Amino acid sequence: MSVHFDLVDLRLLVRVAEANNLTRGAEASHLSLPAASTRIKNLEESVGAKLLYRTSQGVTLTPPGQAFVHHARQILGQIEHLSGDLQEYAKGIKGHLRVFANTTALGEFLPPVLRAYLLSHPDVNIDLRERLSHDIVRAVTEGQTDIGIVAGHVRTENLEVLPYRQDRLVLVLPQGHALAEAGSIDFEQSLELDHIGLHETSAIHAFLRQVCDTLHKPLRLRIQVGNFEAACRMIEAAVGVGVLPESAARRHAQTMAIRIVPLRDPWAVRAMCICVRKLDALPSFARDLVDLLVADARATGQA
Repeated sequence: MSVHFDLVDLRLLVRVAEANNLTRGAEASHLSLPAASTRIKNLEESVGAKLLYRTSQGVTLTPPGQAFVHHARQILGQIEHLSGDLQEYAKGIKGHLRVFANTTALGEFLPPVLRAYLLSHPDVNIDLRERLSHDIVRAVTEGQTDIGIVAGHVRTENLEVLPYRQDRLVLVLPQGHALAEAGSIDFEQSLELDHIGLHETSAIHAFLRQVCDTLHKPLRLRIQVGNFEAACRMIEAAVGVGVLPESAARRHAQTMAIRIVPLRDPWAVRAMCICVRKLDALPSFARDLVDLLVADARATGQA
């Protein structure tokens, strides 16, 4: 089978799939509707299969179309990465590294490691983003990021995985609170109280929202803040309680009047891991960061 397509074809079908509409997909690709239709028809003839189901409500992908779009996204992502790398080379930067991490890793564990890494790799730039663990796995799988750090039970069958750290979520209360002396507590019990939450875009906020949806109970957010320290200060001031990583809570408990109560929920204890598509395929400067992350975790007895 001889298949012929170009980058315009790849972008067109991805945009049609995202819009579920051929007209809007063509507009997003800066093509006329007849030109877009002709391109898709030629694609279908090349692969010998229909790529789109056409209905009065719009278009959806056929199974071959889903496979095409999946690979198209990977190819386009790699090209975008290549373009970014070449631009950085022109500016004297020799490498560009993308890292996606969950809230705890990003806020608690990565800063000192990345500081050491960047000092030893002055010709490398890092694009660091916070994401939910299952979104990180998808991003690594699809080539949107080079290194992912995830927590909890997420499926990583198609990736290479290295153990990283372990942390747990705990309930943080102001000193003197009625529950401050409890040995442990179910998260559901805390939903009767006002909560201090992180901002809407944080992965830990999204995770707790998912837990509340499963329990069919609302999370009573009294105030939302931007980081763990601000959350602990609000808790200390008795504005509410909060669910935070134990590592952050214990660090701030050294200087604030707050108490920590373990959560009994199984999801509260979370093993973290580093995931990549293929370790051997990473450039050497990316493998250096993976090695540094593992070494840092081992130094604390957590890897």
